[in-house]
Amino acid sequence: MATAIVLLNFGEPADPDRETVLEYLTRIFYDNASLEDAESEEEAWERSRELAQRRLPGLMEEYEEIGGSPLQGQAGDQADALESTLADRGHDVEIYHAMQFMEPLIDDIPATLADDGIDEVIALPIYPLCGPSTTVSSIDSLEEAIDELDDYDPAFSAVTGWHRAPTYNRIRAESIGSFLEEHDLDPNDPDTAFVFSAHGTPMKYLDEGFRYDEYVEEHADAVAGIVGIDDYEIGYQNHANRGIEWTAPETEEVVEGLGEDFERVVVEPMSFMHEQSETLVELDVDLAEDAAEVGLELYRVPVPHDDRRFPELLADIAEPFLSHFAPSYYQLRQCQCRDEPGTYCFNAELPPQDA
Repeated sequence: MATAIVLLNFGEPADPDRETVLEYLTRIFYDNASLEDAESEEEAWERSRELAQRRLPGLMEEYEEIGGSPLQGQAGDQADALESTLADRGHDVEIYHAMQFMEPLIDDIPATLADDGIDEVIALPIYPLCGPSTTVSSIDSLEEAIDELDDYDPAFSAVTGWHRAPTYNRIRAESIGSFLEEHDLDPNDPDTAFVFSAHGTPMKYLDEGFRYDEYVEEHADAVAGIVGIDDYEIGYQNHANRGIEWTAPETEEVVEGLGEDFERVVVEPMSFMHEQSETLVELDVDLAEDAAEVGLELYRVPVPHDDRRFPELLADIAEPFLSHFAPSYYQLRQCQCRDEPGTYCFNAELPPQDA
């Protein structure tokens, strides 16, 4: 069988072109149209375009400030590194990377897979923490796009949550440790605060049963323990464009509240495996300004997107599917966030009799 791994990412415009950014935003809002009630698909598209046009000026400023997002290039490098790693392990597998909201779009990948004669597809989202609008939505989109293609029915499997993988926790913890050492920072110094900043999500998704906030809290606790951080805060980077409730507290509110008690703050962008506008602008520029206004010096930990162990981690996750042994041997179990056959994760709770 010809096997492919499709790495799924969010996507961001590599160039600050106005029409490209507008289409990008429209896709994002439409993908989350269920957050509001629309009477028809046409109405949902119109509302998505309205929200996109409202958000466009601010996002254009961000992309112009950083010269476009580096996410696409970093995702491509990760795909190349994984392909090389698997080849070294003796696996003959094709690697593709697809984006939810930028080319190469997920919807366009199935035709390429079919043309390339792929018989087995493994979906692997590059989202450290499993979320409904990222991890789950990207896998759903890929499987649905495959199903819509005539005369193409490959075997399909997917991995959702993988933040509990030990290697991943070491990557993040050692990245933090190296940064602290480089800048001569002690996270337990009484004048230094530490903040984990996670991408926010609408509360409606959590009310529906998704456990994203629990994953954020447990990952922060684990990494802090490995690094030796005694006290920390968690904040969420929200994008409240629809007037609905999002996760709390917001990262900027957390940082602003530290001004009276600390001289500096270290921020770890725990939700991200690429540098992008949420790190390069929201944290490095906007949050740094918020911190300065309350007398804080801000230090931001870089995203370890090019850590040499990351392709090894992805290869380990894919190993059961490529070598055809039970995913449970590597502690992968039936995913509960995406309860579909062939979908596995490290996050599923054990049945009571197995606990």
